[in-house]
Amino acid sequence: MRNKITEIRLKLITLITGVLTFGACGVSGQEVRYVVHAFEKIQLSKTFYAEGAGIGDLNGDGHPDVIAGPYWYAGPEFDSKFAYYEPVEHDPYKYSDNFFVETEDVNDDGRVDILMVGFPGEAAYWFENPGSGDLYWERHLIHGQVDNESPHFYDLDKDGKLELVFHTDGYLGFARRDQDNVKDPWEFVKIYVQQDWGKFTHGFGIGDIDGDGLEDIIMAKGWWKNPGLKNLETEWSYQSADFGPGGAQMYAYDVNNDGMNDVITTLQAHGWGMAWYEQKREGNKIEFDQHEIMGVIPSDNKYGVNFAEAHAIDLVDIDGDGVKDLVTGKRFWAHGPNGHYFHNNAAVLYWFKIDPSGENGYFVPYLIDFNSGVGVEVETGDLTGNGLVDIVVANKKGTFVFLHSVEEVGKEVWEFIQPKRLDK
Repeated sequence: MRNKITEIRLKLITLITGVLTFGACGVSGQEVRYVVHAFEKIQLSKTFYAEGAGIGDLNGDGHPDVIAGPYWYAGPEFDSKFAYYEPVEHDPYKYSDNFFVETEDVNDDGRVDILMVGFPGEAAYWFENPGSGDLYWERHLIHGQVDNESPHFYDLDKDGKLELVFHTDGYLGFARRDQDNVKDPWEFVKIYVQQDWGKFTHGFGIGDIDGDGLEDIIMAKGWWKNPGLKNLETEWSYQSADFGPGGAQMYAYDVNNDGMNDVITTLQAHGWGMAWYEQKREGNKIEFDQHEIMGVIPSDNKYGVNFAEAHAIDLVDIDGDGVKDLVTGKRFWAHGPNGHYFHNNAAVLYWFKIDPSGENGYFVPYLIDFNSGVGVEVETGDLTGNGLVDIVVANKKGTFVFLHSVEEVGKEVWEFIQPKRLDK
């Protein structure tokens, strides 16, 4: 049987050029099926252009394209690239001017545009899709100073158009466009009194904390209650909470299936730790209990997994079981190769299956890759049309696409290749 296991593993390794991970089983009627989830690694570029990437159908051919730095790569093959602004190779010992990318038809002309946030504390722009030609895309200012290292493009007011949610000069708020004057800078709406936040503040998220159906804003030291769609421009009420020193993106999600959204976050963008904060209620009072997912040493995780500088997380259903999962990893050379010893650790990429029963520790880690990692953003979406979630990252190692596939195996094979808990 061991030879059969080895044969299947080698088959998968050959299929996906050495990069693989394994998911859980599913049930179809009375028949139990055992499925492995594999990811084919494609490196689009070895050059450091950006710390984030995006997905969108830019050429209107029905196939999602990938955007990273100054280039977009035409799907579904991704072997043709096009520059939408003048390419500049960045020193991997330093930083890029492109941190976050999103796509949307900003000006309603039927073509998908590119929205980009640059270096923290610098400007955000949108690039107007010309539809054809080799010229660089026209650039339009969104806002001149976007602080925080995890700002969000998000439809906060539910009008079908993205806002940019962030803080600037210590003011929390959001920027939105005037659709009648779409090329003008977006108006910034302040929603809270000025604080002492700097441009490199870590930890930011949007999600429904109190279960009223409205998305609240989350930061490392608390959350702001959404006052309702008609009152977004008023001051939002603040609730203090301790979600750690500040990591990456933050999510409100019901981890333990008790009907209340918890908070998931990394603890230190340039250190160790990832945790979920279980929501507890006594009357109208909301509090949170921390549960560590990863810590400083391997034994802090139930499966012995630990890595530093988890500077980006996405929350998405990887295995199609209806429960969202985490995709995260190590940001390689966040501040260059020097300083802390973990700066040169393996640039791993993982997905963590969320198990609401808690029988497997709520978060089960599956290794995707050990030589890519994350930047400050993880982008996910179905790039191939097979109904499975693919992954795109960009960082100091380059630009990577991970194409998701599944293969059915026998029970013994499936059990052999599952992550093993340290306490069992």
